[in-house]
Amino acid sequence: MTFSNLQISTESIPSIDDVVLKPISKAYLKIIALNKLMICTVLISAVFLGKYFIEKNEESLPINFWYVLTAVIVFCIVNLIISFLAFKKRKYAIRAHDVIYAKGLIVHSIVTVPMSRIQHVEESRSWLARSFGLATLNIYTAGESGSDLSIRGLPYLEATQIKDIISAKVNGND
Repeated sequence: MTFSNLQISTESIPSIDDVVLKPISKAYLKIIALNKLMICTVLISAVFLGKYFIEKNEESLPINFWYVLTAVIVFCIVNLIISFLAFKKRKYAIRAHDVIYAKGLIVHSIVTVPMSRIQHVEESRSWLARSFGLATLNIYTAGESGSDLSIRGLPYLEATQIKDIISAKVNGND
């Protein structure tokens, strides 16, 4: 047997940039906004609760309260804007040999999971996603706990179809 270890030309490797990625459902933006607004409500409530307890124990409230409240509100607004901008970067593609998912505004990442490495795939829905007709597709590969790839914000029927397609490929029922 002759040993062969030929060099591969990087020009001949298919580029991930050539793949047309499909954006997730716009309804998922509502879920992101609701989650962020709930967090902001809790933070602002905590600031006012802190103000109440400080005023209860002291005669006057230091001016720092307004700085803290302003900082929390600015944080919430910036967080909401970043979430809206990052939403546009959430895209996916299902190909014959792999699943691709891209996300991230500041730190953009593209995750590719080969079909040959997929052990299990499942679709899940939170109560909020259920009310918007959305689902999360969890893809598991060998060797790690938890899902290796989660695609949130897929329409429920589409997530079920993708799950069935991937399950058929994984089980050899092409």
